[in-house]
Amino acid sequence: MKTDGDAAATATDASQTPENAAASGTRTARVPKYYRLKRHLLDLTQTMPPGTPVPPERTLAAEFDTSRTTVRQALQELVVEGRLERIQGKGTFVAKPKVAQVLQLTSYTEDMRAQGLEPASQLLDIGYVAADDRLAGLLDIKTGGRVLRIERLRLANGEPMAIETTHLSAKRFPQLRRNLAKHTSLYTALAEVYDVRLAEAEETIETSLATPREAGLLGTDVGLPMLLLSRHSIDTAGEPVEWVRSVYRGDRYKFVARLQRPS
Repeated sequence: MKTDGDAAATATDASQTPENAAASGTRTARVPKYYRLKRHLLDLTQTMPPGTPVPPERTLAAEFDTSRTTVRQALQELVVEGRLERIQGKGTFVAKPKVAQVLQLTSYTEDMRAQGLEPASQLLDIGYVAADDRLAGLLDIKTGGRVLRIERLRLANGEPMAIETTHLSAKRFPQLRRNLAKHTSLYTALAEVYDVRLAEAEETIETSLATPREAGLLGTDVGLPMLLLSRHSIDTAGEPVEWVRSVYRGDRYKFVARLQRPS
């Protein structure tokens, strides 16, 4: 069933004949077959609840009289965009809406609960490393100084969302490794044990592709676009506290920033 927008788009396409395009000085791009299929699947899945299975590639190829390669490309782009979710060994399903996170200086636990989701963390690794020149500068310690490195898998309602790796000065926060066992939140431990509270942070957002290890931990495909966040946090006294590198699933997460014009 065509919507008014579809009808308008059809009328616009119809008006863009080679003669009209030449007269207007515009060029019409050929729409690839996989893209037309992708748009059809997007319109179809928007009416389906999350978790609804999408027909197999073979079925879609037969229905739309195209190759499985074309179907696979359309499905893959919808997976990358977070519209569909592929579960290995089970098939492809309509994805849940992305978690929209406002950029602010809060903990992961606070962020998820604000979204109505139940946060959880799985400790992947914790130990001490020697600071290289860059990390030493970020934490204001000597090169080669001991740094506590904490790697955690972050989950929301039991679903893997991110891999977070935090670095803190071992000298400034003695016995932090032991104190973390008593507190569910790192920021709570910093405040209650060391009287350190965060005041500001600089956060950088980039894109990266999931490595085999990241894909295995997050339950995604190798090479799926990820959101790579780097956060450098400062306390109320103006001293550096942490440097965090987080890899978020690009198909399940998006960030929102509220902007204001400078006065």
